[in-house]
Amino acid sequence: MGGEPMIDREGLAAFLRHRRESLQPEDVGLARGLRRRTAGLRREEVAALCHMSTDYYARLERATGPHPSEQMIAAIAQGLHLSLGERDHVFRLAGHNPPARGPSSEHISPGMLRIFDRLQDTPAEIVTELGETLRQTPMGVALTGDASKRQGPDRSVGYRWFTDPAAREPYPPEEQTVLSRVYGSGLRELVALRGPESWAAHLADLLLAGSAEFREIWAAHEVGVRPPDLKRFLHPEVGPLELSCQTLLDPEQSHHLLVYTAEPGSESYEKLRLLAVIGAQRLA
Repeated sequence: MGGEPMIDREGLAAFLRHRRESLQPEDVGLARGLRRRTAGLRREEVAALCHMSTDYYARLERATGPHPSEQMIAAIAQGLHLSLGERDHVFRLAGHNPPARGPSSEHISPGMLRIFDRLQDTPAEIVTELGETLRQTPMGVALTGDASKRQGPDRSVGYRWFTDPAAREPYPPEEQTVLSRVYGSGLRELVALRGPESWAAHLADLLLAGSAEFREIWAAHEVGVRPPDLKRFLHPEVGPLELSCQTLLDPEQSHHLLVYTAEPGSESYEKLRLLAVIGAQRLA
């Protein structure tokens, strides 16, 4: 039978209220501020975290709102830092089937988000196994550019590497040769791991059809090529940078948290401090 999926409005409202009231500002990367009397987060704070209007979110908590779409529920689940089990529960309350778990999921675990939220003064990003950026700190945007507007295959850094010359501009020529092999090797490993019907296989097919360089690298059947321990960047405003990249893996979701740091006292360390100032001025 057709019609609107069954939504438990009262159950959804109660769950959202309880979850909001159980969170503190520091749990989601917000400053507590002075004179705070609210138990938990304010509705307007949750609405901002979920990228929706305060009125829309408040109506959901009052059980008077419209039937939220899957995209809205996914945004709420991420904004409230829900676990996978909690995310699945809120999808069912809203009358939707929960999304798949694993490498195809873009729901970031609360533990990884808590770490990420504490890195706002550091270049950092959360990416999928295909190099699709899910979150960036302000310093991450200042270092590598804003990834939020990329769509489709362009979201994958490995795909952009072979199709968009601008993807290579932040890297010196000697780094580019190594990274071409890294991206080709990594995609070959993911195609074998995820199968011929996977998104990884689809990206490989697109690149085989559109990039002579990728076809040459693919024909070499290289696997296990890893990026250098020290990453070199050519930033358009501060010049050359040498940064270490530390990686935290969420094995259940195959997400990686990448954190870029410079050796204290080095030239790159001072350039990162300058980049922080530039980034803050740009945001202001």
